Amino acid sequence: MKYIKLVMNILTAICLVLLLSQCTSEKTVPKESAKLEFVPYNQVKLTDEFWLPRLKVQKDTLVPFALDKTKPAVENLKKAADYLKGDSLDLPFPHRYISSDLYKVMEGAALILRENPDPDLEKRMDSIIDIIASAQINDGYLYVSHITGVSKDHAAWGGGGMGDKPYSWVLHSHELYNMGHMYEAAIAYYRSTGKDKWLKVAEKNAQHINKVFFEGDPNYNDGKPVEQAPGHQELELALVKLYRVTGKELYLQMAKRFLDIRGRTFKPEGEGVMSPTYSQQHQPVAEQHEAVGHAVRAMYQYSGMADVSAETGTTEYDVALNSIWNDIADTKMHITGGLGAIHGIEGFGPSYVLPNKEAYNETCAAVGNVLFNNRMFLKTHEAKYMDVAEVALLNNSLAGVNLDGNRFFYVNPLESDGITPFNHGKTGRSPWFGTACCPSNIARLIPQVAGMIYAHGEDNLYVTYFASSSTSVPLANGTVEIQQESDYPFDGHIKLQLNPSKKQRFTLRLRLPTWTTSQFVPGDLYDYADKVASNWTIKINGREADYPVLKGFVTVDRTWAPEDTVELELPMPVRLNTALESVAANRGKIAVTRGPLVYCAEGIDQGRPVQLFSLDTVQKNVQVDKIDSGKLKNMISLELEGKIVDKGMVEDKNIMMIPYYAWNNRGDSSMMVWFPTDSNSVSYQDGRILKGGRYKGVEASSTASHTDLASISNGLRPMSSNDKSVPMWASNGNGRPQWIRIGLDPKKFIQSIKVYWATEIAGTALPSNWYVEYLKDGQWVTMDLYVTDTYGSERDQYNVIHPDRPLQCEAIRINIVPQTEKEIGILDVDIAYETQSGL
Repeated sequence: MKYIKLVMNILTAICLVLLLSQCTSEKTVPKESAKLEFVPYNQVKLTDEFWLPRLKVQKDTLVPFALDKTKPAVENLKKAADYLKGDSLDLPFPHRYISSDLYKVMEGAALILRENPDPDLEKRMDSIIDIIASAQINDGYLYVSHITGVSKDHAAWGGGGMGDKPYSWVLHSHELYNMGHMYEAAIAYYRSTGKDKWLKVAEKNAQHINKVFFEGDPNYNDGKPVEQAPGHQELELALVKLYRVTGKELYLQMAKRFLDIRGRTFKPEGEGVMSPTYSQQHQPVAEQHEAVGHAVRAMYQYSGMADVSAETGTTEYDVALNSIWNDIADTKMHITGGLGAIHGIEGFGPSYVLPNKEAYNETCAAVGNVLFNNRMFLKTHEAKYMDVAEVALLNNSLAGVNLDGNRFFYVNPLESDGITPFNHGKTGRSPWFGTACCPSNIARLIPQVAGMIYAHGEDNLYVTYFASSSTSVPLANGTVEIQQESDYPFDGHIKLQLNPSKKQRFTLRLRLPTWTTSQFVPGDLYDYADKVASNWTIKINGREADYPVLKGFVTVDRTWAPEDTVELELPMPVRLNTALESVAANRGKIAVTRGPLVYCAEGIDQGRPVQLFSLDTVQKNVQVDKIDSGKLKNMISLELEGKIVDKGMVEDKNIMMIPYYAWNNRGDSSMMVWFPTDSNSVSYQDGRILKGGRYKGVEASSTASHTDLASISNGLRPMSSNDKSVPMWASNGNGRPQWIRIGLDPKKFIQSIKVYWATEIAGTALPSNWYVEYLKDGQWVTMDLYVTDTYGSERDQYNVIHPDRPLQCEAIRINIVPQTEKEIGILDVDIAYETQSGL
């Protein structure tokens, strides 16, 4: 019996040893924490030469410039505050979302104040916050046009309507959208300064919205809960932020409830901006599987879904989020990270419809792409989401603002002839826009980059972006100080020094970007032409070693000591990229990337329009140089081998390329990302000369004898409003209203109408006002404009309008009211058709 017990004890001991051995070995496959969070931007010190200069430009130029540009919004709020005090003599002008632009700029200012205290800027912010608080009525409602009653002078319904009373037209009023941006700004200001006055305004409004929308308030909607999701998403993700800063569950519950009623309690009916897909209200959010509609609205919704999912632990949105992400990455994203290729709805078109010159790619959509993918990373811990966010940030988003911080892109094409207007009437960057969401979004995005570099959870430390910086990261077994040295995104050598508070075991996870593999960005759309991955390496304390790559992160699980070093080497060869054959716009073409950057060529560097060039598929001698002077100083330029086709002759010609984000910083010039590989495919038409006789007849109410009605349709592009080198039509009406009738192809869908006004030529002046009608089935109908459009009368540019839905018609009529005793002059009218009808 003793022998049997001895044997049993020995066997038990062996089992215990084996079990312990197995447990020990499992530590080499580190476990992830249940929840991740980024190290906040205000706890990361940047020391790099890429982002720090941008933050300086942000502080010195962009934010002050943008605050000045948003003064009309402040003045409107001041008039609303005065109205509440009894002064109704000077009322604000009606506008649906001008306040949101102000709030976004203020968020950018608040983010800067944390690292760069500025008493004058803080004083200015405080004075504006006082005005905002005074414009809020006692129950928490805050919307200037309805508070003051000026909404009666504005369209109530349709795509540009704000309703006839509070919350009567949630689909397009932007009441909830404005408040979402106010919450985000108030939270940023509280975190940066500790002042909570604005945060209290935000909370008061949130509690008011909860009562009106989910409980019922006798002062709104006849006391019945509104129970309708906002037409423009933003409030959802802002409510999650409000929950995080206050700890109040109500706000998280509200965010989820707004998501869950979308597509259930209300569905728009119609086309264009009234289509249910435009604002993603065609289905409940958990049942949506494709990216559709307005791209910015969509990305804000998906961000909110990821936020709520991460905070509540619910999995009910997982299938939808994964399907939507794959739909975008596999079929609907430009190589620059741009989203929303289609002009008519500023949104997603059919799969693989990714034009270059005609691409829309609103800057705000790229910002949304960054926000959504950051959140998906926190939810899933997968690096591929940070890879997409990085591409969208470094390419499309950064292209949205010039290097001086005072000129902007709303639209981000991948090709331009340098003459054809694409950026809301401009051929290049604009100092501002009537709808200024893009400049203000950039103002708040760039200061947040520091908060995207490091993430942590339990005993996991993630390095998600690369930039010279330092911070302290709280882990389960103690704090770890980390210092990073890098010249990213131009150089792939990353050096880290780790200083744990004591020797401790934790897992370091370093993102291995998709661009180091056989493709530039995740998804099915793009591959390297040679499909060869880079040979990256990692060293710990100077010794190279192999470590597993888990979910896209090089994963190092060990006991760390003070002053341990890690070096990650990510080679950055110049890569040629091809698109999936299904992308018709890029068949037979290649794009150039290096590291995480997309490159383009500008005509200013070639001395000729870039549309005359093709790129060789075999590059024998690529030159990589650091620019040592000028506007693009310290950037890496490339020189590749190609050919130029001019007057039927083909010659070898090198092509200089610069990062896409830096284009149009040295004046208007041709630009191209995707180049044909066959010189026989090179096709170029002078952008100043379009095909004449574009329309089916042009008529006018009157024509001055010294002018030519053919100027409306001859296709010659003016360079300014007093350009005398091109013909002009002028009225002969002695100040009376005028009209221009233009016959069109009734089978085609109008994308946009661009009018270039003449002024200061032979008595002409900019119009007092104007509007467009269209002829359909023998009836003239006033054209409803896209939600962000207005009838502009700007000089030296095309004034652009879009119909609010797909529009086919027999003709349009431009009705014009001149200034007193002045004549109307037009140098060109450019009517563009949709390349994909019905989008």
